[in-house]
Amino acid sequence: MTVSKAAGKSSEKPAETAKGRKDVAEAQPEALQLGELSEQLGYILKRAQLKVFENFLRCMASLQLTPAQFSVLLLVEKNPGRNQTEIASTLGILRPNFVAMLDNLESRDLCARIRSTNDRRSHILVLTDKGKAVLARARKLAATKHEARLNDLLGQANREALIAMLSKIASEF
Repeated sequence: MTVSKAAGKSSEKPAETAKGRKDVAEAQPEALQLGELSEQLGYILKRAQLKVFENFLRCMASLQLTPAQFSVLLLVEKNPGRNQTEIASTLGILRPNFVAMLDNLESRDLCARIRSTNDRRSHILVLTDKGKAVLARARKLAATKHEARLNDLLGQANREALIAMLSKIASEF
């Protein structure tokens, strides 16, 4: 099939072709109505989590740390000599996902797995010197950018109340 060059051209001027139709910028579709979904706590929690994680990733872009990796580094630092199963279980990370994450952290020289002297099948996790330095920088970024933004948005009293409510759901639900 061939198309002539003239087939794509119109004899009308651009201003005339726009008459009778909305401008493209004005033709934004109306937002979807959420109905009862907007009152579902699980849905709102997930939407909030996504926004918080997006902000965290922006704040940590220079360090290339995800929220899960940051959590692992924090737990390893605070719990020296604990094994990878305990860390993964505490954070609720499935074993295959945790092993892949540790492979990534080890390849970046942020942590190391050391065979346990008590149980040769188990590995304890330790931060490397580089891992300690990255964690210190990550803590500063989290405090001054990420958590500060949440504090500005919520205020201290609401922040503390939200932490208490979410902690209750996490421990008792």
